[in-house]
Amino acid sequence: MSEIKNYTMNFGPQHPAAHGVLRLILELDGEVVEHADPHVGLLHRGTEKLAESKPFNQSIGYMDRLDYVSMMCNEHAYVRAIEQLLGIEAPIRAQYIRTMFDEITRVRNHLMWIGTHGLDLGAMALFLYAFREREHCMDMYEAVSGARMHATYYRPGGVYRDLPDHMPQYAESKWTKGKNLAYANEWRNGSLLDFIEAFADDFPNKIGEYRTLLQDNRIWKQRTVGIGVVSPEEAKAWGFTGPMLRGSGVAWDLRKKQTYAAYDKVDFDIPVGVNGDCYDRYLVRMEEMVQSTRIIKQCVQWLKNNPGPVMVDEYKVAPPDREMMKEDMESMIHHFKLFTEGYTVPAGEVYAAVEAPKGEFGVFMISDDSNKPFRMKIRAPGFAHLSAMNDMVKGHMLADVVAVIGTMDIVFGEIDR
Repeated sequence: MSEIKNYTMNFGPQHPAAHGVLRLILELDGEVVEHADPHVGLLHRGTEKLAESKPFNQSIGYMDRLDYVSMMCNEHAYVRAIEQLLGIEAPIRAQYIRTMFDEITRVRNHLMWIGTHGLDLGAMALFLYAFREREHCMDMYEAVSGARMHATYYRPGGVYRDLPDHMPQYAESKWTKGKNLAYANEWRNGSLLDFIEAFADDFPNKIGEYRTLLQDNRIWKQRTVGIGVVSPEEAKAWGFTGPMLRGSGVAWDLRKKQTYAAYDKVDFDIPVGVNGDCYDRYLVRMEEMVQSTRIIKQCVQWLKNNPGPVMVDEYKVAPPDREMMKEDMESMIHHFKLFTEGYTVPAGEVYAAVEAPKGEFGVFMISDDSNKPFRMKIRAPGFAHLSAMNDMVKGHMLADVVAVIGTMDIVFGEIDR
C-alpha cells in the first residue's frame, strides 16, 4: 500500500473568495489544512512612497483607494495626522459631520462584508438585500462630495463643504413610473440630513431581515460556529483590532478609549463576542451596524440644531471663497498656489489613528518643514489579521478557509499598499 502524502495547492488569486489578489498556498492532508501561507504583493502600488512625492493636500484622494470600502475613515486618519502637525482643530460642526460620515462608512463597509461573506458561504439572497441598503449610503456620499466612492471630502481643518439643503430626485423613466417614482423619491423631498434620518429610522428593520435569513439558519451556523476560534490572548498577541478583536471578547474601541471627533459627545455601546469564532464576529458586526445607526441619528439631530462653519478660518489651509476669487486676483492666486504647491507643515512626527470598520487604521507621518511628508507609514488592520491565517485555519477543512477569509473582512488595497 503506497504512503499517502500531503499535497500543496493554490487558493487564489483566481478564487472568488480570495478577492482576486490573495494567493494562499495550502498544504493539505486530504481536505484538512495542515499549513496556510498567504502571499501578498500582487496589488502593490507604492502608496506611501507616492504620498512622499506629493504635497500633503494632494494625497487625500490616495487614502480613498486604500480600503476602498471605507473611504472617509481612511481620509480621517490622514487629515488628523496633518492637523496635529499643524496644531489646528476642525470646527465642532465639521467634527460632527466627520463622526456621522465615519458611521455611514461603517454601515457601508459592513453591508459589503455581510453580502460578500454570505455569498462566499452560499447565502445568495443576502447579497441583494445588503446592496439595496448600501445604495442609499452611496447616495449620501454622492450628495455631499459628488462621488459615490472616492469622496476626498475630509480636508485638514474641516470638510470640503457643508451638507446640501436638497437631495437630487429621480426623474421619470421606464424604470420609475407612477408609484415607483414616488417610492424612489420618498426620502428625497428634503435635505441630506432628512434623507439620512429617514434611512436611520428604517435601517434597523432591514438588519432584522438579515438576521431572519442568517441568525438561526442551521447551514450558516454549521459554517461559522466553532470555526477560526481566536482566544483574547491570541487576538492581542497577533495585533488584532476592530471586530476581529472584539469578537474574542476584548472591549477595545478607539472611539471610546482614545476618543476623537465628536465621539465623546454621542452615546453608543461596544458589542463584544464570547467564543471568538466566525459566528461571534458576525454577531459583533451586525450589532455594530445597530450602534452606528444610533450615532448617526444623534449626529443628525445635533447638526439640524447647530449651524456653523465647517472649515477653520485659517488662510494657510482653507481655500478662499469662490465669490471672492471672482473679484480678487490675490485670492485666485492663493487658490492656485494652495492646490498646486500645498502648504508647509512644521517639522515633527505624529501617529493618528481612527476606529475604521475593519479595525485600527493609522497614519504615522514625519514632516521636515516642507510641503511634502518626509516619511509616511500606514498601519492597516487587515495586514495583522491576514498574518494569523495559518493559525486560524490549521486543522480545519478546505471549505472553512473561505469562512475565515470572509470573517477577516480583508480588502487588499490597504494590506498591499
